[in-house]
Amino acid sequence: MNPRTRRVVQAVLYEVFAAAAVGPALALMFEQALSSTLGLAVLMSTVALAWNYLFNGWFERWEARQPIKGRSFKRRLAHGLGFEGGLVVWLVPIMAWWLNTSLLHALVADLGVLVFFFVYALAFTWAFDRVFGLPQSAAPHAEI
Repeated sequence: MNPRTRRVVQAVLYEVFAAAAVGPALALMFEQALSSTLGLAVLMSTVALAWNYLFNGWFERWEARQPIKGRSFKRRLAHGLGFEGGLVVWLVPIMAWWLNTSLLHALVADLGVLVFFFVYALAFTWAFDRVFGLPQSAAPHAEI
């Protein structure tokens, strides 16, 4: 699969599975109507989808310049931290606005979501690589 197609497929699948889990969880966490939190989940997924595409493009360009190929736990950890850290910057203001709360309250609320997504991101990218193989940027030289 070419790198652009791979990023699109990865991002879409990631968000589909995430929205299915997050919508109902937000309703419970924030004690709001499911219709409202599903709307927020869809908006969050849309932002996350765009960020996923941009971040993975950047990450794979960086990764391709690294002398050691492959995706070690340390590299996966760096990917997860970078992705989720950037997503917090984007989503906290959106959550504060949607939930009509302060940025601090939205940040605290987002921490629960962040813990879920940190583990989810590591597990999802591992599973995605197992199913679809490593991207060209991480493949051993013999596979390129």
